[in-house]
Order: sequence, then C-alpha cells, then structure tokens
Amino acid sequence: MPDYDIITVGGGLGGASFAKAMAERGARVLVVEREAKFKDRVRGEWLAPWGVAEAHELGVYETLISQCGYHPTGWDTRLAGNSIGLRDLAATTPHAKHLMTFYHPRAQEALVEAAERAGVEVKTGVRVVAVQPGATPSVTLQSNGRSASLTTRLVVGADGRGSMVRKWGGFDSNDDPDQQWLAGILIENTPAPMDYSVAVFNPFASRIALMFPQGDRRARFYFGARSSEPGMSGDREVPRFIEESVKTGMPAEYFEGATSAGPLATFSGADSWVDHPYRNGVALIGDAAAQSDQTWGQGMALTLRDARILRDALLADDDWDAAGHAYAEEHDRQFHDLHTAESWFTGIFMEPGAEADARRAKALPQVAMDQTRIPDTFFSGPGSAPVDETARRRFFGEE
Repeated sequence: MPDYDIITVGGGLGGASFAKAMAERGARVLVVEREAKFKDRVRGEWLAPWGVAEAHELGVYETLISQCGYHPTGWDTRLAGNSIGLRDLAATTPHAKHLMTFYHPRAQEALVEAAERAGVEVKTGVRVVAVQPGATPSVTLQSNGRSASLTTRLVVGADGRGSMVRKWGGFDSNDDPDQQWLAGILIENTPAPMDYSVAVFNPFASRIALMFPQGDRRARFYFGARSSEPGMSGDREVPRFIEESVKTGMPAEYFEGATSAGPLATFSGADSWVDHPYRNGVALIGDAAAQSDQTWGQGMALTLRDARILRDALLADDDWDAAGHAYAEEHDRQFHDLHTAESWFTGIFMEPGAEADARRAKALPQVAMDQTRIPDTFFSGPGSAPVDETARRRFFGEE
C-alpha cells in the first residue's frame, strides 16, 4: 500500500484547497510546502466571481471570507480615465457573486490551517527534490540535510510558476511570446474607494492600471505595459509606478498620503502551459498546469476550478488514472476559452502599432456605448460566455 493516497507539492491556494477537499472525503493526503512562512510575493489578490463560486464548491469560501477576504461590490471600467459604467458583478454574472480580494500570504496560511483541521498532514519548510512518475509514483523530500522517498497513488503538482513537478513529470511546455508585463504593490492609507475596483485601460498607449480594495484603506495596485518597456521593482521604483499609473488614468488622489505596505515587483505576462496536465500518476493544477497572463487576472480562479474538477473526477471514478485523464481533458477545454479571450483583450487593449490602433478605433467607441460587446469570460468564467468567431467579431466591431 502506498504511504499516502495523494501527495500535493505546494501548499498555496490550489494545493491546500484541493487537499482539504479530498481529506474531507477520506483520502490520506500529504501537502509539502517549501516555504516555512508565506511572504508577500506580489501575487494575484483578486478572485473573479466565477472563482468565488469555485471557492464555495470546494468548501473554502467561509475560510477565506472570515480570515482575510473582502467583497468590493462594484467594478468601474475606465477608458483613458473616463468611466464607461460602474457594474454590479453579483447582479450581472451567472453565479451571482461579487469578486473577492484578500492579502495572499494570509489566504495561504488560512487555507493550510483549514487543510490541517480536515486531517491533511502538512510539512512546511521542506523541499521536494524529485518526483518519480509511474503506477505508484513517489516523491523525494529533503529537510535538514536528510532525504526521504514516499509513495502515493497520485502526485498533484501545485507548485506554481516555474513548476518543477511539470519538469519531473515529463510534461512538454508551451510558451507564448513575452508581450507585456504587470507590476504590483500593496498600498495602505489610500483614499481610494473601498466599495468598488477600478480597471483603467489606455489602449493607444498600451497601458493598464488596476486597483483592488482590501478594506481598511488598503488596496493592491497594478500597472501593466509592453515588454519593450523596462519593468519595475524595489522601493526606488515606487514613484515611477505611481507616475505611470496616473498617466494611464488612475486618479492621482488615490495615492495622496498613501504609503507602500509591501514590495514592488514585475512579472511577465506570457502564458506557459501544458497540454493535457495529467500523465503517469502525476496531475498538475493551477499555474503548474497553465500559467495565464496575470494582466487579465484569471490565475486564481482557474486554480480553484482545476482543484474542483480534479476532486470531482477522483470521487467519480475509482480508477484514478482514468480520472486523471478526465480532469486533464476538462482543464484543456477551460484553458482554451481563457487563452482565447486573453488574446482578444491583448489585441484590443495592449497591442501596439498602426494595425492595432485601427482595430481599436473601430471597436472601442462601440464598446463604450455597449459593454455587453466585451466577452464576459473573465467575470463569468470559461463555458459561461462564448469565445467563438461571432463573439470575437462583436468585440472587435466587425459585424
């Protein structure tokens, strides 16, 4: 008999949520997390409404909302600083949920604690140095100079960007070209509104600025630009971050009297994914399976959907190899829709050049008058909004 039913490599949002859900249904689960203490690494801190629905399905919503979650009730889209309407997401999405924001390190801590209460064994500050796929896969751990190998029915790689489980599992990566980047920083004492999020697009300059309130005058701000421009990191770049955000259209008053409450860092927006993220006893979820362009903020929602789909597949079929393949097929369908929508949004809002400007000149006046032209994949989720040619032509104003 294997040492565990499931060994999850990575104890973040996806790994801990999945582990909790499976332990609650009787599985013997080990989570291995290399970090002894979670830190602010400028990760995603807004969960789209369809991701909030997945948190409910996985049974982690109450943990998040009680420990660290915050619900802004509106979404304000602005083109070059001019609002085209404040949207109530709970009233206009199929899941009837507001988006959720939270401080990522606290969310990780809360979910690991919830997983432990559900019976998950958690090892923190421990490195995984190898995964051996197979009918009975194994994971080699290293801690305090000692190594140990453990066997399991299933290895779940939830180790995020730069996943080593992806490599050890023998998965081939697909990588989009590096087109744009997104920088983020946590700001406190901000006079920005706490009841709605702000998304500012300055498409003819290929810029984006975002504000997600977390309550108590704290908000996560992001600024994005093309990869041809230098990124931003460190305290010395904070004034530049603020300057560029304001030039994009983020109100200057949001930064008056405010101070940084964490690091400033930049990440590439290039998607990196595997086709069919299951093989030979190893499944990948979240960024390990498909790292989506964080400019569009879908990574956390997709992570929770992966965790829920994999849970449901394993519970529906005692043949976990067949269940793994079923999960991978459904993941691919979900990611295809997101990846397609991302490419459309990049083409309208971020791509530079005369051809893109002509595309925008046709599309944006119609979008400003009718926001339903914008595909709702990012709020309603893949499968809830079409990403076919008809939807593309309507978004691009080509009917």
